[in-house]
Amino acid sequence: MKKALITGVTGQDGSYLSEFLLEKGYEVHGVIRRSSSYNQERLEDLLTEEEAKALIDNKNFHLHYGDVTDALNVTRIIGEVQPDEIYNLAAQSHVRVSFDMPGYTLDVDAKGTLNILEAVRILGLAEKTKVYQASTSELFGKVQEVPQSETTPFYPRSPYGVAKIYGYWITKNYRESYNMFAVNGILFNHESERRGETFVTRKITLAAARIAQGKQEKLSLGNLESLRDWGYAKDFVECMWLILQHDKPEDFVIGTGEMHSVREFVQLAFKYVGIEIEWSGDGVEEKGVNKATGDVIVEVDPKFFRPAEVDQLLGNPTKAKTLLGWNPTKTSFEELVRLMVESDVKKVKNESKTTKMFD
Repeated sequence: MKKALITGVTGQDGSYLSEFLLEKGYEVHGVIRRSSSYNQERLEDLLTEEEAKALIDNKNFHLHYGDVTDALNVTRIIGEVQPDEIYNLAAQSHVRVSFDMPGYTLDVDAKGTLNILEAVRILGLAEKTKVYQASTSELFGKVQEVPQSETTPFYPRSPYGVAKIYGYWITKNYRESYNMFAVNGILFNHESERRGETFVTRKITLAAARIAQGKQEKLSLGNLESLRDWGYAKDFVECMWLILQHDKPEDFVIGTGEMHSVREFVQLAFKYVGIEIEWSGDGVEEKGVNKATGDVIVEVDPKFFRPAEVDQLLGNPTKAKTLLGWNPTKTSFEELVRLMVESDVKKVKNESKTTKMFD
């Protein structure tokens, strides 16, 4: 039985990857940070009651208290588990928040990656343990070519992207310096019903569900012109696994090869709750109006703009399709949005009408 260690196990990707690996017959170990609340609460938040019970009660699923910023702790956990595969999904991954917390983002996303690689090296596991580093399309930032592939030059536009640049290069450096099977998956935007509620896609689908049910008046967003390559997180974790099963360590772009605007995501999400939006104005004055009622339900708020914008991201998944046999569009963009909206419609039905202090 193979052993896998997953950092960031309580996130969207960590939960899907845990389920995927357990189905493959792995013994799965997850790293969770200590908090004053129930330590499995985050997983139970993400999953349905049945999914959470199936995962947490699985005899091959184990949780460990830890933090990738603590080198001694990371070394102890890796030494105890002796994993065949490590998936480093731990990160401060909210791009806008990285501008407010650049130091913390650096500690987790850059130093955390180094701590894992160095632990594998000093424990003498370089020949046994394969390491997957969750890299990001934000490395490309101010894109130098469209679409972006494994050879596209980097130009990050956020503290998050800059910190992840270090994670990318230190992974490659350890691979070349110590002959480690250490690889980067350059993940483009991937969403799901389990996406955190502060991320723009989930914010949109929740708002569509709440507005349709009379529990929210309007949705405030930043740049509606932003173009992104959005895939389904459940499909993307399969590619993470495939990268570690490849016969040699290589870096791969993980994207769909399709690009859509934030405005298009909004339009489709509201369509799935039976609301047709008409747009008027432009820039910060742009409004989304409910065609049936004339009510303004979408507006632009400059507070959600980034200090340095990333206008478009589009991945070229040719290498992953060709060498790994991965299907990047197993779940279409339209299906992804529908899945998220339907999940949030059910969630909102159980909510009381409340006003949130923070967006």
